[in-house]
Amino acid sequence: MPTGQNNKTKQNKMNNILVYCEIEGGKVADVSLELLTKGRGLAAQLGCRLEALAIGEKLTGIEKELANYGADIVHVADDARLEPFRTLPHAAITIGVIKAEQPQIVLFGATSVGRDLAPRVSSALKSGLTADCTSLEIGDHSDTKGNTYKNLLYQIRPAFGGNIIATIINPEHRPQMATVREGVMKKEPVNAPKAAEVRKVDAKQYLSDTDFVVEIIEQHIEERKIDIKGAGIIVSGGYGVGSKDNFKLLFDLAAVLGGEVGASRAAVDAGFADHARQVGQTGVTVRPKLYIACGISGQIQHTAGMDQSAMVISINTDADAPINQIADYAMVGDLNEIIPKIIKSYKENSK
Repeated sequence: MPTGQNNKTKQNKMNNILVYCEIEGGKVADVSLELLTKGRGLAAQLGCRLEALAIGEKLTGIEKELANYGADIVHVADDARLEPFRTLPHAAITIGVIKAEQPQIVLFGATSVGRDLAPRVSSALKSGLTADCTSLEIGDHSDTKGNTYKNLLYQIRPAFGGNIIATIINPEHRPQMATVREGVMKKEPVNAPKAAEVRKVDAKQYLSDTDFVVEIIEQHIEERKIDIKGAGIIVSGGYGVGSKDNFKLLFDLAAVLGGEVGASRAAVDAGFADHARQVGQTGVTVRPKLYIACGISGQIQHTAGMDQSAMVISINTDADAPINQIADYAMVGDLNEIIPKIIKSYKENSK
């Protein structure tokens, strides 16, 4: 088993961070841009490069967008056979590039693509993988044998149904790999982006005929019917709303404000709202300009998914509810009385 010193030597040889970028129809997924934003912060801490891997068709110029979010180097595999996404060819190229570049950290989005691709890549490389991370940090670790590991990736995610937050490390194997949930990282372009170095990937050297045993005859992607991640205003309800019928009040308020309706896990489990509306560690992370929490107690499982909101208003019968500690304004009372008054007042003052 390698010692802490040997681990440090390994890290010096593998000092870059690689982000797998999801691309569909020439458009880079938001989660990939979020990972580049986070990746450049991690790279700055480690004093290394941030690299991106783009696989698809007609990718000319894709490096400009990726450089805007901090990519120093962009590996581009451009081949007509690589669009749309198929597991085997994308995995073969990703594995090949990682073996060639030897990054210390590789990040994927925790999407349907990332959840399909990352485990296959991890297995082939005999590396660890932490799924559904909500936070990434750099830190040190000392084990019971006296070994000290420097600059490890802390892979942080909810565990046991969101009841605890687990910090997972991988001191012995490289690369350190993680999938990260959509929306938990900020997506921020660089103030003064520099041109990225483009490295063209010869896809043919990594691909074989067996990678194309699955042929896509026709593809249909259904758009999300509910998408609260990008909403500027969210009216969210918890178990305290009381019933699915009472949730109609939240929809009425959201309609008046031009917002969307969210829900806590307790409300979803009770059947008050669809899972697609769930906000929190086991749901969606949101950063709206206004978040109105109705009948939500404010446990960490929920607040971790909305505490970056620009303004929070709580409506709760319990003046001591934890949500009131992070709320900018707290209304204590029955939401069945308060919400209709808000709707009436808003309509009167919007004329």
